[in-house]
Amino acid sequence: MTNLGIIGSGAIGAGIARLAVAAGHEVLVANSRGPESLRELVRELGGKAHAGTPAEAASFGDLVVLAVPLAAYGALPFELLAGRTVLSTGNYYPSRDGRIEVLDSAAKTTAEYEESLLPGAVLVKAFNNILAHHIPALARPAGAPDRSGLAVAADDRGAKQVVSALVDSLGFDPVDAGSLAESWRFEPESGAYTTVYVADPELFAKNWLADPGAPLPAERLRELLALSHRPDVASRAF
Repeated sequence: MTNLGIIGSGAIGAGIARLAVAAGHEVLVANSRGPESLRELVRELGGKAHAGTPAEAASFGDLVVLAVPLAAYGALPFELLAGRTVLSTGNYYPSRDGRIEVLDSAAKTTAEYEESLLPGAVLVKAFNNILAHHIPALARPAGAPDRSGLAVAADDRGAKQVVSALVDSLGFDPVDAGSLAESWRFEPESGAYTTVYVADPELFAKNWLADPGAPLPAERLRELLALSHRPDVASRAF
């Protein structure tokens, strides 16, 4: 089993923590508000879950999950993340993050930019193309006929294997989506982003939180990644 440090306790971070504990992993969750703010979540998760600081989460795990916005990267414990495998779940949303020229110009993908902010860390991208409430809804045991695929991108083969094993244990078939430079294939507006897991497009358009999600087989995800188009990031407003 894996020791998993999770920095960020929002919907994505908490959702991954729940699946990880259910799969038998040990987790330490941290956020910017401090361990006391996580008491209820840790109580819900049970004995395999702990609360701590971002520095403790960075040091705790075999793998560190970042479920924080780009604006929060400046407060991360960079020195403790150096040399570690870091799974980033985030995306670039200018309305939240402000305009970032290197992303607007497509000089870097979000994953490449994140890696540049974390000197020495080995970055892997996953869980950024699926809505938070679809993560628990679509998780299935290995071998289930309605199991969904989940894209994983990285430059380091060993790190990609580590994250792919975690993705598998959490209930999804890992799909190799190439390098960090190719991770635009499952960024917002790419063609392999969140709507590919939607069950009812009309319901989703009216109330996206009400959509229950629909299984997306790994082979179909591979097709969508291959057909994906690079978004016009500069026009992104959300």
